[in-house]
Amino acid sequence: MMLCDHAAVAEGKLYISGGGWTQTGPAPSPSAIAMLIDVPWDETNMPLSFDLSLHGEDGQPVMQQGPMGLVPIEVAGEFEVGRPVGVAQGTPITVPLAINVQSIPLAPGQRFVWELRVGGRTEQDWRLAFSTRQAPPQSSDPTRLPPLT
Repeated sequence: MMLCDHAAVAEGKLYISGGGWTQTGPAPSPSAIAMLIDVPWDETNMPLSFDLSLHGEDGQPVMQQGPMGLVPIEVAGEFEVGRPVGVAQGTPITVPLAINVQSIPLAPGQRFVWELRVGGRTEQDWRLAFSTRQAPPQSSDPTRLPPLT
């Protein structure tokens, strides 16, 4: 898994632009999560569900306003990979996934984690942490003159 500015999958390959960052903001900006998932041989030729959810530094899901109220920030889907002809039995099959995310307003100066689940399972290395930069200090208005004394 890798954080990047943009990611795409074409012809079984993962294309990454601006990859490998760990800090963003403080202003919201679009981003992407690029992934290569190794599907075990015995899980090929069947649908696999995945979900990617964003958590704050307290471990709780990050929420955003939706049409019906607050909802967790998450992406879910399904994929299926077949066994290519000629691949040795037992060989895991790699699936590239690219999830592009709209700009999300996140609190400055905090730590966040994208957590991946595939088929209801997760592992420690299926977590992708990043931080938001501190907000710049408020500057005074340069057109405003100081009071006369």
